Amino acid sequence: MGWLDRVGDQVEALRRARALMENSRSAEACLVAERVFENTTDPYARADALLQRLCALLNLGRTAEYTRAVEQAFDAARDLPEPYLHGHLHALAALAAHDQGALDRCVTHLVQGARALGAVDEPDRDTAWGWHDLAMTYSYLSFHGYALSALDRARALGVAAGIAEETFAAPAIRLRNAVALDHHGDSDGCLRVLRDLLTDLERFVQAGTAARLRPSSRAAYGYAIVRRAALGVPVEPPSRPELDPAWLLANGGDSVRARDMRQLGEACLAIAAGRSTEALARLETINVAAETLGSAEHARLCSLAHARAGDHAAAHRADRYAFRLATRRTDRLRDVYLDGIAARIEHEETCRAATRYEGEALTDPLTGLPNRRRLERYVAGVVGRGERAVIGVCDLDGFKAVNSAHGRHSGDLVLQRVAGVINRVMRRGDFVARYGGDEFVVVLPGAGMAEAGEVGRRISTAVRAEDWESLVPGTPVGVSVGFAEVPSTGAGARDPLGAAFELADRELLRAKAEARAVC
Repeated sequence: MGWLDRVGDQVEALRRARALMENSRSAEACLVAERVFENTTDPYARADALLQRLCALLNLGRTAEYTRAVEQAFDAARDLPEPYLHGHLHALAALAAHDQGALDRCVTHLVQGARALGAVDEPDRDTAWGWHDLAMTYSYLSFHGYALSALDRARALGVAAGIAEETFAAPAIRLRNAVALDHHGDSDGCLRVLRDLLTDLERFVQAGTAARLRPSSRAAYGYAIVRRAALGVPVEPPSRPELDPAWLLANGGDSVRARDMRQLGEACLAIAAGRSTEALARLETINVAAETLGSAEHARLCSLAHARAGDHAAAHRADRYAFRLATRRTDRLRDVYLDGIAARIEHEETCRAATRYEGEALTDPLTGLPNRRRLERYVAGVVGRGERAVIGVCDLDGFKAVNSAHGRHSGDLVLQRVAGVINRVMRRGDFVARYGGDEFVVVLPGAGMAEAGEVGRRISTAVRAEDWESLVPGTPVGVSVGFAEVPSTGAGARDPLGAAFELADRELLRAKAEARAVC
């Protein structure tokens, strides 16, 4: 049963609110949701109406109403045992908290949102939208690796639920990733991501599905075109309205993010046309949210305008300022985010099972996967129940080159992406953990070596197919996997995990040696 099947006689009104939201008509959606809330006593309908209203308020940037809207929504959801509802609410509350400058509260909501959505037993289209909104929140906060992993989950659930591919195209997430690369000095990487974005748009246009793009997606595609132009790539005369950046930006809906992109987009077009004075004048008068495209985007466009005018000293000063803004924002958010995860995990584990776990954290704070301690307990439970299982050790190929060429921050993003990729291709009921460093471990309960081999091929193929060039240019990432059966305690194994891990590690080394021999 889907979430909307529980909301009684208000189902059509709530579906209409969602449709309006998907088409970036948030002001209308807000009114519909408020009417539902006022005219029903059904607890599920009231909770969903308040969730839709909160989402609309965030889109409209009505910050003065955030606190009350968040409180009302959580009050309505408190007694409803629905992981989807709580996960989606936490995703939205995280964005509201960030807009209000409450970063500690923001990261707590992010942790709770991911946990709740991950606990949904039978994910459906509503759960897909929850992961989509969580991905958008990660993206606004500049956690691009987390955002892309959450988006992968949203897309997978969306495909299974029959949601059209273009609905979850989410170009804004990749757009923010692209401009972040440019803010940190990697303009070539930025251009590659923007090029890939526009390739997707052209594909949708050729397939005749571009008309179904969400308005917010149109704004992002439009800005991608003009941002490339500001970096020196000429804008080709559009063959179709759907490829015209002016049309795309003008039809981006009523959200505050779309408005920001329209204003910044006009400055980009002026830069591309060599009208630097006009571009700088526009940039002096506009006020955009830092979350739209990162706190450094305004300064970076000023730098491009000065450079186009030939004032290279001013361009250099603006670039240095943009870099400081980008670095300061990323480092501060990352520190708070990791601290928030650790604090949240410790709090939940202590409250839920203090005497059993004695305050031990069982989750890896970087990837959100179970850690080595939790892996050991899981395997001990499987062996204790006398169940059959296979363990697989996954070691990244090329990871040292990532850290050497791009630094530990990019290495962390790669580990987060790999965690999402492995999770995506596993079977239902399989267990995935981060063992340490660039090593991941999978446990396949009830499987034999033949099934393990197929899982290993899926993992290797999925990692190879990932777009590493846009994340860490010039440093491809692969994975080698070794499998072994977990011995039962009855077979005389005092340390089942250690014994299986040793065998799997040998197979892993053999796989790496064979790969080198082929090369």
